[in-house]
Amino acid sequence: MSDSHESALEQGQAGAEAGGGHGPAPERATRVAPTKRGSGSSFKERLDTFFEITHRGSSVPREIRGGLVTFMTMAYIVILNPLILGGFSQDQATLDVEGGWLQASQVAAVTGLTAGVMTILFGVIANLPFGLAAGLGINSFLAVNVVQQVTWAEAMGLVVINGLVIVVLSATRLREMIFHAVPPQLKTAITVGIGLFLAFIGLVDAGFVTSSGNASPPVQLGVGGSVTTVPTLIFVVGLIVMGVLMARRVKGALLIGIVGTTVVAVVVEAIMKLGPAFENEGGWSLNVPVLPTQIVSVPDLGLIGAFDFGAFERIGVLAGVMLVFTLVFTNFFDAVGSLTGLTREAGLQDKQGNFPRLKSSLVVEGIGAVAGGATSSSSNTIFVDSAAGVGEGARTGLASVVTGVMFLLAMFFTPLTQIVPLEVAAAALVVVGVLMVSQVRELKWDDFSVALPVFLTIVVMPLTYSIANGIGAGFISWVLVQTLTGKARKVSPLLWIVAVGFLIYFARGPIEGMFE
Repeated sequence: MSDSHESALEQGQAGAEAGGGHGPAPERATRVAPTKRGSGSSFKERLDTFFEITHRGSSVPREIRGGLVTFMTMAYIVILNPLILGGFSQDQATLDVEGGWLQASQVAAVTGLTAGVMTILFGVIANLPFGLAAGLGINSFLAVNVVQQVTWAEAMGLVVINGLVIVVLSATRLREMIFHAVPPQLKTAITVGIGLFLAFIGLVDAGFVTSSGNASPPVQLGVGGSVTTVPTLIFVVGLIVMGVLMARRVKGALLIGIVGTTVVAVVVEAIMKLGPAFENEGGWSLNVPVLPTQIVSVPDLGLIGAFDFGAFERIGVLAGVMLVFTLVFTNFFDAVGSLTGLTREAGLQDKQGNFPRLKSSLVVEGIGAVAGGATSSSSNTIFVDSAAGVGEGARTGLASVVTGVMFLLAMFFTPLTQIVPLEVAAAALVVVGVLMVSQVRELKWDDFSVALPVFLTIVVMPLTYSIANGIGAGFISWVLVQTLTGKARKVSPLLWIVAVGFLIYFARGPIEGMFE
């Protein structure tokens, strides 16, 4: 690790100890000067120095707890990704332009495999406590837009190309340069925006906030303005339990809250037989909390390598390039935003918002996109849900290794991953959202040339359900407002280039229409 990175790490940790960190009272070991990574006379010492556990003020139990919590808040992707990309029969599947479809069981298997391998790789190389899995924004884009024009194999080929572009951008340090060009105020705003985004996701997943079906207001409380379903009440119970445990600084607060509320949910389901929401009104949003009759299942990995690069021949080079451009922009800035928010929440940033192993993190995340396309699980990216593990105390890559191992096991124990209902995981997301939004105290609102871009960054993320959209709104408004108020010299040329790129990104629909 470079001297500048060491300094950044120590400053970030000092900030966390001064009040920037969150979660239950940590059992911090005495911090020692960093030694050669992986050195030591015993396995425990080598593990400690390899992941810099003591140096970051953490401990092995905290990292294990954090890794487990991250997995429990991310495990839904093994269930949700197959529902988005695949189906159980051709009549219930997302069909591509030729009527082809992906089997849900195969998508579930490669989702767990890719998430497990990439999360372990990220933990070992980047040494950060974040999980990687199929990004919900990109998989939805593939299912709704891309496969209306190409086959699934061709769509995954575009994802591979997207990943290769991101790897090149990361390896040549261009992605890192863009990260450094972002003003500290916008980096803090990204953290706050992600916090609101997480909380909003949790509230929607739990059914606490729903679509009204009207133009105004577009959302409402529960059903018809009331909380009427039992699963939503379970969410409320979980939120209160986790909140109380966090307030009392109980070690393992989120893990205890998730497990405890899940037990309650299992008992409630056994008594009331609510079933899934798509079958019974008032049922569970995604997975029903029941004890499985089968524990072990053999994964079908037949989708590995099922991609090709025939999209450009089918739809033309220009249309193909625009699809890749959209994938790259979404992947690129979702990951940068997640890294920014998560490392700040973990207390690993310095005052400029930099953190250790930035380049390694970005390269591995790009490889995740390639791996996701190559396995037909969709682009794998850093999951903002990892904030739950950070809130539990995770600070090193050891937590990611734990999360990754759990994903690999999930391939064989898929029925067990379905016990925790989405409503319980949603409660953890809201709690973590509160922790991240608290960073708003670092922002200064007395300069409107800063306040407007910061505000747009924060509110656009949850309102458009996209981290990339929030970053784009912030970048464009920052460049314009700073320039038009006589502060053009403070704007990095790279930020100008990215802002123009975002303008193209936001106008991609009309641009594509011009060439149809």
